[in-house]
Amino acid sequence: MSNGKRKPLAPYMAIGLSTVITGISSRKHIRHNLENIEEAIHAAVSMTNINMPVKIIALAEGALTGFTDEIFDLPHTLAAKELFIDIPGEESEWLGRLAKLYKTYIIVQCKARWPEVMDNRFFNTLFVIDPDGEVIHKAAKNHIWCRERSCMPHDIYDRWVELFGDDIDAFYPVLKTEDIGNIGTICCSDGEYPEAVRALAFNGAEVVYRPSEAMPMTGSGYPGGGSWMVQNRGHAEFNSVYMLCPNAGPVYLSPSSKHPVDIAGGNAHIVDYRGEIMSHSASTYNTMVCATIDIEALRQFRLMNLNSNWLKDLRTELFKRMYEKPIHPKNLWLEQDPMHHEEVDEIYRGNIQRLVDRGTWTKPFYEHEGCRFQPGSDEQMSWEELKKMWAPWDEE
Repeated sequence: MSNGKRKPLAPYMAIGLSTVITGISSRKHIRHNLENIEEAIHAAVSMTNINMPVKIIALAEGALTGFTDEIFDLPHTLAAKELFIDIPGEESEWLGRLAKLYKTYIIVQCKARWPEVMDNRFFNTLFVIDPDGEVIHKAAKNHIWCRERSCMPHDIYDRWVELFGDDIDAFYPVLKTEDIGNIGTICCSDGEYPEAVRALAFNGAEVVYRPSEAMPMTGSGYPGGGSWMVQNRGHAEFNSVYMLCPNAGPVYLSPSSKHPVDIAGGNAHIVDYRGEIMSHSASTYNTMVCATIDIEALRQFRLMNLNSNWLKDLRTELFKRMYEKPIHPKNLWLEQDPMHHEEVDEIYRGNIQRLVDRGTWTKPFYEHEGCRFQPGSDEQMSWEELKKMWAPWDEE
């Protein structure tokens, strides 16, 4: 049985690009990382398009900016003003030129301002550029780790719902296309929660972009990939989706650094809709993972199967009460600026205590001091002093 005027989707090549990163201290510094990304895109396409047309190029988290705000615990509003981007903007235009050149989609992560939502805030943002060079999809990261300074929709929940509503699409939008299928986007810590990819799957996702994870999550087990790979294989298997998971390359703290540090631990990969690893790279030093995406095969699997296309069997009524009691407080940064690492730690400790109080978790017999913020120096340097590390770039 045919399906109206729709045409079948041809298989295509998807590339997950891992690049060496240099942290920035100013938005203008992003150009240095873009120059490296451009070279890597040229190389990756020329190497892989002999096998199949390249229709997706996905960058890793931090590829444009590095992680300066997190490493130096910068004030949120300062980072929003001095480091991060607007979408669309000059960075998306740079990448849009490459998307037009190769007639491909480029999927990107970058921390970005959303002035239409709230002033003086930045969000860890996922966006897609189409083959015409236009930004056609934008989504915000919904879960961050305790050393990230980004604002999340949940942190300004009332404002977000006022603008976008409170259905799945408000938090987990899916880009639906006629040539590469339906694309969902999450980032790093989002994928620690099974609900994130499940939400995208309910919203129609067929390929899910989840860039980057760091040590120790990527380094445990043999031959590597750790819990990050375990999670992504599970997401793929449970939801019948492809997982496209490039990892950040080695990071230079600044252009003054003698050597980069591989904080992410490599192990980029692409997983098929049965949870099998299609492509894997132990190294992320200006390299790639690539695999053939067959959307028609996925669609046939979902519709023809009566066993392992699990979403069809979900007894939704059984779970509807599970999330009625909140754990992490909403609207944290609606009225005040996001706080620093040591202060935010207390919020997470409050979440732990909340789970203990309601009987979800049981205390151990002995209690010990847990993890805590360990600053790299007893003396807090000013941002103006720290920026001297970027003198080689600023003198150009």
